[in-house]
Amino acid sequence: MARSKGRTGRPYRRLRDQVRAVSRVCWICGHEIDVGLPPRHPLSWTLDHLVPLSKGGDPLDPGNARAAHYRCNSGRGNRIRARQPTTSRRW
Repeated sequence: MARSKGRTGRPYRRLRDQVRAVSRVCWICGHEIDVGLPPRHPLSWTLDHLVPLSKGGDPLDPGNARAAHYRCNSGRGNRIRARQPTTSRRW
């Protein structure tokens, strides 16, 4: 059996392209993503995994793939949940 190429193989690129074609809204912050930005721009499009790969998430599962801003994805790290917005105690 051939070894998996992980995030550089054709199946992963196909999944990334499918999610990019369908989803243009960041699942973490809810704002629209500009797909024309360069890859390392903080507001560029990235593929994020609901269950991080380091926590056992499947890199090729379409149900685990989400669109996110590069900044939101990096800020989330490998946490299972996205950071919830904090509310003021003064209400």
